[in-house]
Amino acid sequence: MSAGSHSRARRAVAAMVAMVMALAPCAVVPQTLPELGDPSGALLSLAQERRLGESVVRDIRLSGAYLDDPEVNAYLNELGNRLVTAVADAPFDFEFFAVNDPSVNAFALPGGYVGVNTGLILLTQTESELAAVLAHEISHVTQHHIARSISNQKDAMLATLAALAAAIVAARAGGSSSSQIANAAMSSAQGLAMQMQIDFTRQNEQEADRLGFQRLDAAGFDVTGMATFMERLQRAGRFVEGTAPSYLRDHPVTYERIAEAQARAQGKAFRQVKDSLDFNMVRALVKSYQGTPKDAIVFFEDALVEKRYNEPVAARYGLVAALLRAQDFKRAQAELDVLEKSAPPHPMIEAMAGQVLMQSGKLKEAIARYQAALARYPTKRQLIYDYPEALLKDNQPAKAAAFLSDELSLYPSDGPLQLLAARAYAALGKQTLAHHHQAEYYAWLGNLNAAVTQYELAVKAGDADFYQASVAESRLRALRQEVVDQKKRVSQGGPG
Repeated sequence: MSAGSHSRARRAVAAMVAMVMALAPCAVVPQTLPELGDPSGALLSLAQERRLGESVVRDIRLSGAYLDDPEVNAYLNELGNRLVTAVADAPFDFEFFAVNDPSVNAFALPGGYVGVNTGLILLTQTESELAAVLAHEISHVTQHHIARSISNQKDAMLATLAALAAAIVAARAGGSSSSQIANAAMSSAQGLAMQMQIDFTRQNEQEADRLGFQRLDAAGFDVTGMATFMERLQRAGRFVEGTAPSYLRDHPVTYERIAEAQARAQGKAFRQVKDSLDFNMVRALVKSYQGTPKDAIVFFEDALVEKRYNEPVAARYGLVAALLRAQDFKRAQAELDVLEKSAPPHPMIEAMAGQVLMQSGKLKEAIARYQAALARYPTKRQLIYDYPEALLKDNQPAKAAAFLSDELSLYPSDGPLQLLAARAYAALGKQTLAHHHQAEYYAWLGNLNAAVTQYELAVKAGDADFYQASVAESRLRALRQEVVDQKKRVSQGGPG
């Protein structure tokens, strides 16, 4: 065997080794026997899945892509959890959130997190279509598809290792064709590995379609929503310049998938499902954020004049939101008065009314409005955030801090509440508590280094009682360890 042949064979084997390493799972995890029917159990525990998903959500928050809108996120959670509880198979508490991105996409993360782009919310025309997307994504989570994908990569790696052995034998055998044999073995293994991954992805989508349909039906939605959204998505893809919608790339829509969704729907009795007012109002709110404030105002003005809407109350609500964005407070109040005469009592309208008053400087009126609204809707997130905001603007930090303390006892992991509490305690001159809550906000945001800095300041502030000081020191130790663990994960190629 010539030196050149030896060199080519070695290069082929080296390339094969590199490919095997690329196919290997990115994180090293303990190997244990899986439960029958659940290949994910051998790779990621439920706690590991939750930590992985939580880490990605923190990255999304830190990047600025997370849509920090309590109305939109509260609606997605209400809709999503209606689907989750319809079938008793959820291994996690789910969290649904919006991503401020006009592209059409939605995605599932391990551990019960589901993200939905604003572009997808606007593309859906019925609540059942949006529910169909969420049901599909929920099924990706309940079936542990990401963990199963890691398992699949392991199988592909074993197939590639077999081909690597053949390449090594060929390299040792000698002869002028040895490097060609090694290259052929490598190409064959690479093709096999790629096909296994494609097949596995297709299986994931088929399984999520099937189980998502069952969930959609169990939750009482129109089961034709899955097929109609797929068709709408496919049509949208034909007219997009450049690339297709992101959702099409992540979830390829084929005529076969559409036909299967239609066939499932035909097997069910017809069910007419009216869209909720919340669905139409959330879509209007998201639309009010699109383009310039003037563009949004014109859109809703034209829609109301031409009666081009699914729900007139939602269209008027969208106009008020657009006027508020443009800081045209006088007209926003006038349109709000018209809205309240035609709309049923609704927490989103109460919150909008409070915002119009607060942003126009009528703080006493806003506070009174929020107090009355909270008495009727005590769990409404937008109201819970806006009321202490109005109190802080009206120089009532003690009252704001008392309210926030009560809410944080119920929702300790709520980042926006932590930030409001930090502002309230800073206004009161309580430095330990101000740094404590600022640190917890940074931790929620995913900025662990900033959280550590804030807790270091809390420990040094010197105005804490024994309990507050102990909490600050304990959390500082925990966060420092979390920073170390995060650096280790990143160095191993995993998410932060």
